[in-house]
Amino acid sequence: MNRDPLVLELIGPLEPPDVPRLCAGLAEQLGARATPPEGDVVVDASGLGHPTFAAVDALARMQLTARRLGRRLTVEGAGPELRALLDLAGLADEAIPLTPPADPAAPGDRTGGTSAARPGTT
Repeated sequence: MNRDPLVLELIGPLEPPDVPRLCAGLAEQLGARATPPEGDVVVDASGLGHPTFAAVDALARMQLTARRLGRRLTVEGAGPELRALLDLAGLADEAIPLTPPADPAAPGDRTGGTSAARPGTT
């Protein structure tokens, strides 16, 4: 049995006429998969660029489509603008689960700077 999640990449900007096509495509892909009902759908939103409420509408409707088909949808790669729009619409985290953003201060991500206790000192 294939338990790998179905990964969809959203490339923006999205317009309102795109929403029904995205939902129909999601339903078609989920219907064609042999994945058990608990299989996840992961939406990669990192390619949206400057998101609009059309992106919020698309994610909300895709979430409903996934739930109707017994699946769970999560969003990864949501930038601060998309997170703010989802929060404004009351959809962040509860209705549309978001993966945590990468921690920009993680030690592995540092490319320069100082290890001194106080920057500017040696």
